[in-house]
Amino acid sequence: MFVLMEELLDKLKLLSYEEEALRRHNMRPLSRHYFALPTNPGEQFFMFCTLAAWLIGKAGRPFEQPQESDDPNAVVSSVLAELRSLGRPVDFPPSKLKTGCGEQVCYVLDCLAEEALKNTGFSWKRPAYPTEEPEEEEITEDDAELTLSKLEEDVAEEESDNEEDYIDLNVLKAQTYKSTTNDTAKQEEILQSTTDAAEWNLEVERVLPQLKVTVRTDNKLSFVMQRPDWRIHVDQMHQHKDGIDSSLKETRGYLDKLHNEISRTLEKINSREKYINNQLEHLVQEYRSAQALLSEAKEKYQEGSGGVTERIRVLSEITEALEKVKQETEEKGSSMTDGAPLVKIKQALTKLRQETIQMDIQIGVMEHTLLQSKLKEKSNMTRDMHATVIPEATAGAY
Repeated sequence: MFVLMEELLDKLKLLSYEEEALRRHNMRPLSRHYFALPTNPGEQFFMFCTLAAWLIGKAGRPFEQPQESDDPNAVVSSVLAELRSLGRPVDFPPSKLKTGCGEQVCYVLDCLAEEALKNTGFSWKRPAYPTEEPEEEEITEDDAELTLSKLEEDVAEEESDNEEDYIDLNVLKAQTYKSTTNDTAKQEEILQSTTDAAEWNLEVERVLPQLKVTVRTDNKLSFVMQRPDWRIHVDQMHQHKDGIDSSLKETRGYLDKLHNEISRTLEKINSREKYINNQLEHLVQEYRSAQALLSEAKEKYQEGSGGVTERIRVLSEITEALEKVKQETEEKGSSMTDGAPLVKIKQALTKLRQETIQMDIQIGVMEHTLLQSKLKEKSNMTRDMHATVIPEATAGAY
């Protein structure tokens, strides 16, 4: 995926995408792995849509530039449809392109970039490498010399291979030093070399194996055997001890002088401190008394502030009770000055009068009905009495 992204970036640069696509939309150039790593999905998806639309246009097919408010599914579907129409296979779901990064995004843009390059007539050619002239190797005399340092390195390597064999290298160093002095004397005589470089290299290759130093172990060389390592370390310790003792003798005088100066300075500081304390003793007493007064004032202030806070709390409670009383008096005053209850009373009185009149009428009707019934009953009784008296009279006459 990273290699595909780098190839895509090279193809976009061949198509001049910075001047034609990015500058028109005020976008920054792509990094080397822009679509390979997820950084900002929204920005990457919009960049993918913009480049895809521009590449489809470069490929010779009409395609509208997508906007940020467009449906992502519709944009992805249209891009894949154009890719299929160009003959490129698409074997992944469209949802892979919504993230704006990944292998599928790089694949789609790479295919569109190839089609755009084909439409512009671009063709890949074989690279033309410049012919390089072979440079002659110049070998200086210093490179061909076997110096003392190189010889010591070879000897050290041989010693590491054969740790049990020891040989005195002082004689070997003297011999090498003598050989180097002879070589330097000869080199001073030679001002300009007439030897061919190729022949010199062949001679160096031939002689190089013979220049190695080999250490032979022989009982006859026991007098030049080196002492064990622990004896060398002991000698080094004695040398270092002697050096430390000699250095200490030199530095002891300086250290004693520095110690005397520091002690005198400390004595002066102590005497000055005592003098200052004696001179400023009364000021110190005044300062202490002022500190005591300040502490007392702070205590009184704290006590007073505690009383103030308690009184503030009581005042807030009294204020709340006063507000409640004011609210109640306002409600009562508003109810006393309000005429709505009086109107309600008048309406109730008028209703009572009307109901009283209706009741009087009903009572009069009932009295009239009762009187009629009584009169009717009285008349019936008198008629019945007359009817019973008359037949008896007639019967006595007969």
